[in-house]
Amino acid sequence: MQDFDVSATADRLSERGGGYEVVHTSPGLEVGVYVIVAPEEDKQVPHVLDEIYVVLDGDGEIDVAGERRPIRRGEGVFVPAGTEHRL
Repeated sequence: MQDFDVSATADRLSERGGGYEVVHTSPGLEVGVYVIVAPEEDKQVPHVLDEIYVVLDGDGEIDVAGERRPIRRGEGVFVPAGTEHRL
């Protein structure tokens, strides 16, 4: 078993003005915390692995392959590998 503290990681990233930090890796899986502090722009590019985004705090919009919708605390979105997306 490996424990990781998502809240502490999010707080640390928020204090730094945002960013991404991996909190777990194992074969076939990476779990990270990504903090965007408004009005910072999401500068991601499509990834080689599938992704799941779960909103821990705040709200905004997500655009996946040109489909845009609101997303808020407690909601999640699956983004297939290679797909254009922006938060």
